[in-house]
Amino acid sequence: MIATSTTPTAVTKSKTWATWIAIVGGSLGWHRFYLHGFRDIPGWLHPAPTLIGLYGVMRMRSLGQDDQLAWVLIPLLGCTVTAAMLAAIVYGLTSDEKWNARFNPESAASHGGLSAILGVMLALLVGSGVLMATIAFAAQRYFEHEANAEISAPAQSVAPTPPAAANG
Repeated sequence: MIATSTTPTAVTKSKTWATWIAIVGGSLGWHRFYLHGFRDIPGWLHPAPTLIGLYGVMRMRSLGQDDQLAWVLIPLLGCTVTAAMLAAIVYGLTSDEKWNARFNPESAASHGGLSAILGVMLALLVGSGVLMATIAFAAQRYFEHEANAEISAPAQSVAPTPPAAANG
């Protein structure tokens, strides 16, 4: 009879993989599931705002740019994508020693390399672009709403003041 080991082997968590998973599916929480497993509650909180934001995009495409609910929902998508890119940047820039102490304490060490840095660069590009677009979109919609409210508000009539009598 052959003796087998029943001790579970620890899985090495790659910093490079975590960075790229955060870029590709971070807004859906995939990076959290990779690092912490499917029992990670914060990972399950990621899809809801992402899907709500996508619903806002679909509403705007079907109902037009004047749909006020869409312009409230779309920035949620921008915020979740920006948060995912921030997670990718943090993962990619974490030192190998800190990474391995946190995610690989009992398994083989993971080393980041050029691909992790390329992921950080892409996350910076995408994250900053999405953040700026989200801010611009939300600000534009807000100011258009305020301008329309000002135009449609009834003008307050001001009684004309009589001209001052000339002293003569």
